[in-house]
Amino acid sequence: MQANGQWTIKDMPNMNGKRVIITGGSGGLGLETAYGFAEKGAEIILAVRNLEKGHQAAGGLLKKFPQASVEVMRLDLADLSSIEGFAARVIAKYASLHVLVNNAGVMIPPFGKTKDGFELQFGSNHLGHFALTGRLLPLLLKTPQSRVVTLSSIAAKSGYIYFNNLDGRIGYSAMKFYGQSKLANLLFARELQKHLSAIGASTISVACHPGVSNTNLISRGSGKQAGRAAAFLWGLMSQSAAMGALPTLYAATAPGLYGGEYIGPTGKGGRKGYPGFDLSVDHKMNEETMAKLWRVSEKLTGVTYDFHVRREEKEDWSKLGIRM
Repeated sequence: MQANGQWTIKDMPNMNGKRVIITGGSGGLGLETAYGFAEKGAEIILAVRNLEKGHQAAGGLLKKFPQASVEVMRLDLADLSSIEGFAARVIAKYASLHVLVNNAGVMIPPFGKTKDGFELQFGSNHLGHFALTGRLLPLLLKTPQSRVVTLSSIAAKSGYIYFNNLDGRIGYSAMKFYGQSKLANLLFARELQKHLSAIGASTISVACHPGVSNTNLISRGSGKQAGRAAAFLWGLMSQSAAMGALPTLYAATAPGLYGGEYIGPTGKGGRKGYPGFDLSVDHKMNEETMAKLWRVSEKLTGVTYDFHVRREEKEDWSKLGIRM
């Protein structure tokens, strides 16, 4: 199950000249992931909802790595118009995108909705990243050997897609809907790879999870620090955010990945440890469910992926564009 022994940032390839977008890069796993990329020379775009926190995070990165290239851009994954605007700015400014890390997420908040009326966890964690990836697809396909890395969770093991209740109108359980959103992340990553393989793209899609890592997700989406008791117990059960970021960095950079893999900690139950291949959710990879989730996601977000493009046509942006 172990991918490459005790793989660490030291094993990452040089990232000079590579451009990386990290959603939710102002703290937790996203920021730790950014530190790993910065150490290896990548050009980093922190896609964050709170610009003040984003600039604070960028300041910390530049303090440790003065030569790093770090840009902060606003992105609210709970707002489809924000996603559209963000993607448009990126495509207008940059000619390539080597890695998109779909990292941001909310965990077990009280019931709430996104700006567009989706249940908050499914809407932010899955639909937001689905729309973002689709809108950045032209840039990703234009960049040879690019990667889309989507973070799931060990909660995906018990997750289920409630197609008859995606908005929570007939009942809501914070933990069940979190599991649903994380399973959706995993199914999306695998279905995306299926489409990429079908057109012979060099872009690949890889899923990963951080195990049980010590981040502020247990603030229940409030953005506030968790209570002392909860934070203490979480600290006992979890590994550091730096260790939790390793599966993401492995998925984003390790040679020899073909797409469709699921990377996570190799310790007992996938909770802690160095990154390796996680096969524990293969039974969740139902082709019918994956295809249905894709169709529903396109309908809800209004973002349709156009995969009827061969790589030799990649310079024709009109053919690579997203139909609306």
